[in-house]
Amino acid sequence: MSNDDLDPREAGPHTRGTTRPEPGDQPDDAGSSAPRHRGASVMSGAGAKKETVTADEVDAESSGDAMSAEKERTKDEKAGSFWKELPILIVIALVLAFVIKTWVVQAFYIPSKSMENTLLVGDRVLVNKLVYQVRDIERGDVVVFNGTGSWDEENTVTVEPPSNPVSQLFTWVGQQFGVAPTGKDYIKRVIGIPGDTVECCDDQNRVMVNGEPIDEPYLFPGSQETHTEFGPVEVPAGRLWLMGDHREISYDSRLHQNDPGGGSVAIESVVGRAFVVVWPLNRITTLPIPDSFAPLNSEDSAAAPVAQGAAAALPLALGAAGALPVHRAGRLVARRIRGAHAGDSAD
Repeated sequence: MSNDDLDPREAGPHTRGTTRPEPGDQPDDAGSSAPRHRGASVMSGAGAKKETVTADEVDAESSGDAMSAEKERTKDEKAGSFWKELPILIVIALVLAFVIKTWVVQAFYIPSKSMENTLLVGDRVLVNKLVYQVRDIERGDVVVFNGTGSWDEENTVTVEPPSNPVSQLFTWVGQQFGVAPTGKDYIKRVIGIPGDTVECCDDQNRVMVNGEPIDEPYLFPGSQETHTEFGPVEVPAGRLWLMGDHREISYDSRLHQNDPGGGSVAIESVVGRAFVVVWPLNRITTLPIPDSFAPLNSEDSAAAPVAQGAAAALPLALGAAGALPVHRAGRLVARRIRGAHAGDSAD
């Protein structure tokens, strides 16, 4: 119990009516004891403890308000800067994707059954557009080519152009990224290259190239039995003989022999080599040249394996180079998001 709670009669030597000095009080010029103030005193109720708000506390409170206001401004500036830069990052990503799609790798949607079971309807494949800059097209390659003006393949998916500009944009984007058919690009396997003689059939009903029968384990079951005689056909210079893996329903070079080129397709119409299935996930696989074509291809060039290895590595190298600006853009977005979250946490 403090002295303030004692009865005045028990206060000892203190005189009634005088004020007992508080600890720390200094006497004034008249010798009386008076408290020395550095701020405002606050009393709450009778006998309440005296509270003093100092100038330092007032300054600290003002400083805290200023810091809170500064944090709020910083958070607003970060959020505003992020939303301003987001469209730029999206444009950069789209431009980069367009450049890669145009000159390096493009995804394609498989709309028909002509390449079953190697490729199924709905598969998405990646096509290497640079491989034939470092090596020639080889027998057994699965290639995508533009058939405009040369092939009008039956049962091809026809894409009606949307009348709505917004729908046109989304259709175009889907075609560029392989989620929608283009209606003009076809995919087939190379059977004969310029100068080859292609014909059918030997005594086992196999297709022959330069007099040699080709074993084709990739064919749709029962396809070999459906082969009908054709040829011999000599593939013209600068052109290719192409056939589907589902021979019974594939409308390929065999059925275009009355068209310009005698069923063959110009090499300049080839978009690139399909080298991997990327969708659906349970069908991810590569599309290598079957071993049955190795003897024929090895006769063309002893350097082919080296060139093919370089061609396979080229998209990876370009992809790694393209990943740098994408990575930087991603880091920038991440920093902006973290900054906005940090501003929220600071509150």
